Amino acid sequence: MLKAHIIGLGKSGNAAARLLKLQGWDVSLSDRNNSSQLEPQKQQLESEGIVVNLGENFQPDESLDLVVVSPGVPWDIPGLKTARNLGIETIGEMELAWRNLRDLPWVCITGTNGKTTTTALTAAIFQAAGLNAPACGNIGYAACELALQEYEGSAQPLDWIIAEVSSYQIESSSTLNPRIAVWTTFTPDHLNRHYTLERYYDIKAKLLYQSQQQVINGDDPYLRETAHQRWLSACWTSVLGQEKLVANSELGFYIENNWVMQNGEPIVQADALKMVGSHNQQNLLMAVATAKLAGIETEAICQAISTFPGVTHRLEQIMNWQGIDWINDSKATNYDAAEVGLAAVDSPVILIAGGEAKKGDDTAWIYRIKEKVASVLLIGDAAEAFSQRLKAENYFNFEIVETMENAIQKASEIAPQLGAKVVLLSPACASFDQYQSFEHRGEHFRQLCLELKG
Repeated sequence: MLKAHIIGLGKSGNAAARLLKLQGWDVSLSDRNNSSQLEPQKQQLESEGIVVNLGENFQPDESLDLVVVSPGVPWDIPGLKTARNLGIETIGEMELAWRNLRDLPWVCITGTNGKTTTTALTAAIFQAAGLNAPACGNIGYAACELALQEYEGSAQPLDWIIAEVSSYQIESSSTLNPRIAVWTTFTPDHLNRHYTLERYYDIKAKLLYQSQQQVINGDDPYLRETAHQRWLSACWTSVLGQEKLVANSELGFYIENNWVMQNGEPIVQADALKMVGSHNQQNLLMAVATAKLAGIETEAICQAISTFPGVTHRLEQIMNWQGIDWINDSKATNYDAAEVGLAAVDSPVILIAGGEAKKGDDTAWIYRIKEKVASVLLIGDAAEAFSQRLKAENYFNFEIVETMENAIQKASEIAPQLGAKVVLLSPACASFDQYQSFEHRGEHFRQLCLELKG
């Protein structure tokens, strides 16, 4: 019997383990976390004949035939290096899903920022066209959850896979070959994992090289400069009109006079999407371009866009309290995303920022803070470093409050005094210092806001 080991006890690891077990593999799973909250999952998997070891760093033995890595697990941990040196095949959970669903057409959406909104909107358009095309990967289902459903025949057969794919997932997917690949943005991120900007770029580019068709954001300065000679038949997009398309203007999608257009033909009014910010106009263009490449009719595109509710944790309005909007932008986990969040809301702003800091250029973010923010409330591990950085830029309207509870309480006191129009959680940081995920952080913000209003 072939032996497989799964690293990571999240929904991706769970689904990968169950899928391989049903296919006749001898399956084990490990997670370095030994929290009691994982015990129910452990017991369930063990009842299905899957060995689970918690609080354990993966160390391979030569009897293994396959190692499957969950998305958040670094690709260069010692155990994985050892496995590869032993000749054990090592793949990511996304790659395993692809191998089981490769007969279906895939849309894979990657980029530093904009992935989630573009993925959710693309899936909504495909579904409005009557297709069973769920979102998966970084949002929605784990990719292997869909593979498991398809293998078991427990759901309606799939028509398309719409996957948000991170650099981590591309890095660990050797054969992923989507019908359409979308590149939303490119700015420095995850450099603590990928080390250099060039390495990070090459990982993203790999997905487009392996795809049959490409959609690329032509308003992104880095992509505009570096990608136009690489994918000569790509479909480029621009919110600045047809003249600003990078290449192949007949293929490209653009906005003019509040219409999404292709080659002079109007498709949908741009303001039909009820999401703030010019970045969301770009996300709209990429989703429409993808749908058109897939052969979806304009009627379904218009229907989906006019009813699209937005994305949880991305500029999500939680409430209006005392005339002030409280907005959850927990998914802004880097400086660029947080700067975009600030640019999209009305000023003056009370900003809640901090968490587990990432490497990156904070220049534009700090400029936007100085332009629009009445006060910054700093939480998490990055609070002290952020305070020093703000002082160095001659910005002193901040306070270290440490926790989300303290931030909400303080914001409720000072927002009316400062005439703030918005209280914005846009952390510019990962969440893992105080939370399990950016979703967990955003849900805590939501809970505290509703308790304040209640």
